[in-house]
Amino acid sequence: MGVAHWHCVALQVCGTVAVDKGDLAQTGLVALATSSLTSSATVNSNCAGRGRVSKPQVSSVKIEHDCRSVVASSTTPPISAFSTPRPRPAEEEAITMAPADINVDVLVIGAGPTGLGAAKRLNQIDGPSWLIVDSNETPGGLASTDVTPEGFLYDVGGHVIFSHYKYFDDCIDEALPKAEDWYTHQRISYVRIKSLWVPYPLQNNVSMLPQEDKLKCVDGMIDAAIAARTATTKPKDFDEWILRMMGEGLANIFMRPYNYKVWAVPTTKMQCAWQGERVAAPDVKTCVRNVILNKSAGNWGPNATFRFPARDGTGGIWIAVANTLPKEKTLFGKQGEVSKVNADAHTVTLKSGKTIGYKKLITTMAVDQLVEQMEDKELVTLSKGLFYSSTHVVGVGIRGARPERIGDKCWLYFPEDDCPFYRATIFSNYSPYNQPDKSVKLATQFIADGSKPKSTEPQKGPYWSIMLEISESSLKPVDQANILRDSIQGLINTQMIKPDDEIVSTYHRRFDHGYPTPSLEREGVLKELLPKLQAKDIFSRGRFGSWRYEVGNQDHSFMLGVEAADHIVNGAVELTLNYPDFVNGRQNTERRLVEGSQIFRNKATDKADAAGAAKVIDIEANKAGVINGTNELPARDRAPSKTASSTHARKSSKSVK
Repeated sequence: MGVAHWHCVALQVCGTVAVDKGDLAQTGLVALATSSLTSSATVNSNCAGRGRVSKPQVSSVKIEHDCRSVVASSTTPPISAFSTPRPRPAEEEAITMAPADINVDVLVIGAGPTGLGAAKRLNQIDGPSWLIVDSNETPGGLASTDVTPEGFLYDVGGHVIFSHYKYFDDCIDEALPKAEDWYTHQRISYVRIKSLWVPYPLQNNVSMLPQEDKLKCVDGMIDAAIAARTATTKPKDFDEWILRMMGEGLANIFMRPYNYKVWAVPTTKMQCAWQGERVAAPDVKTCVRNVILNKSAGNWGPNATFRFPARDGTGGIWIAVANTLPKEKTLFGKQGEVSKVNADAHTVTLKSGKTIGYKKLITTMAVDQLVEQMEDKELVTLSKGLFYSSTHVVGVGIRGARPERIGDKCWLYFPEDDCPFYRATIFSNYSPYNQPDKSVKLATQFIADGSKPKSTEPQKGPYWSIMLEISESSLKPVDQANILRDSIQGLINTQMIKPDDEIVSTYHRRFDHGYPTPSLEREGVLKELLPKLQAKDIFSRGRFGSWRYEVGNQDHSFMLGVEAADHIVNGAVELTLNYPDFVNGRQNTERRLVEGSQIFRNKATDKADAAGAAKVIDIEANKAGVINGTNELPARDRAPSKTASSTHARKSSKSVK
């Protein structure tokens, strides 16, 4: 994204850093992120007017120490631009809290990726007191994994690991450090359409469609390219964006029906600022060339290569991350269930009746449910403008060797109405431990066509599995009573399985909050709602906490929590929340698990008082690792209790059938 296309907004930081306006993406916003790499004592010193650090001025865009603002840019003005002035770090504030059973500086609600990211960063900074609570005994949230009684694993949605952030990589590699903890896959994805398997993304592979459909798609793309030359306005919604970028042919053949199946709302009811790297825009010349040469396009997107944990599914990652936190700072299970948030008193009441007082609250619960618990009528009314769809996850375990027609496919897309699901994942391809070993004896529950098996005696495998996702909304109702039957029939219709396949295990779980819809109303609501909450010292973050699907992957969600913690403690700008296109367009390598706190701390004093009485820091010496005239780098300062004091085990889901 070029600087010329950005709107001017005010961001809040401390310190003085010069920014080269000719390379803002590499210098300007990165400077805001790296301001969070110092320890809390260091940043307090800078913010208090001591230890001023500056770099040579390069150009006219500059971050000022005293005013704590920088002129930057974004296609969507950041939330911070609409919020009240940056609060002082938690240690500097004198917030009066009502009497409570427990008091902490920062309370984190939710132990999914976002909450664990916040807790991980707070634990690393080792400054403000903190506590993380969750009503589930097992960490993971919407990135957890269930196990059927027969031993088949299913993630609660399609999750794989690909990352935009080194800090995220550091944390999961610390949690699962061995090479044998992971499998690395090349994405092999297709779109099932016209009884064909067309490589993903379809808009780059129209050459694989039947002749008549090729013609419609190419005609539409050419018309769209010509119209784009004279367009003077931005698309008013997602549907218009599709027409302008791809044309009528692709819109009707794939984009409209598929996105309706995913989002459970028509494309005319969605805004178009969320796509970024989520939707591939076709290159007309390349598409025409491939049509003429009858060639397919190569892999596209950030997840063309991805990792998956060898054991315990995606949920195993977050159990392992939670196990690196001190157990005494976690409160999981029924004892951690929140029943009320009192923003005025800065207290949270648990279902047990116990109260927790806080100075700052990072909450990952769905923001519409949060304001209900706050009993804030104004915010409840405001949240009514946010929309979401529900998601059904269906799993099918099958006896037999994986068929050749399935091969090493990863996930598959289904835009047509011959099946209820929009995506299928061959979950058994991700890890051999996602299904029982072939030596395990399982009974056949039924035949895929619905008939009874000839024998119900348990027999050996091998086994393979498919995970399906189905959306639901008031505009797209689902027959929940027959969803399993309809899903299996859809698998037969799309030739994923055969009518005589033996089904040995099934799974179904519904998530009320499945996808945060990027509706036309979303930005107007968020620009009011999130700042109003933040003014009450509540940082609502995460997939449904901040309601931004474009930064809703696991790495994004984790970093939303990390950056919220850095903002609270150090006043750093939350780049992921405010600049989705920026963080998605680069590898964010500045913040690191070790260097982020230990190497960039003020080595002159590790015990500065909360008022910021640290000595002036030589940042360059810190970066170079100069300690007493040597180039020695400090060892990781982490007590054993911070890496292995908590244990969490995943339990079988109560929602399996």
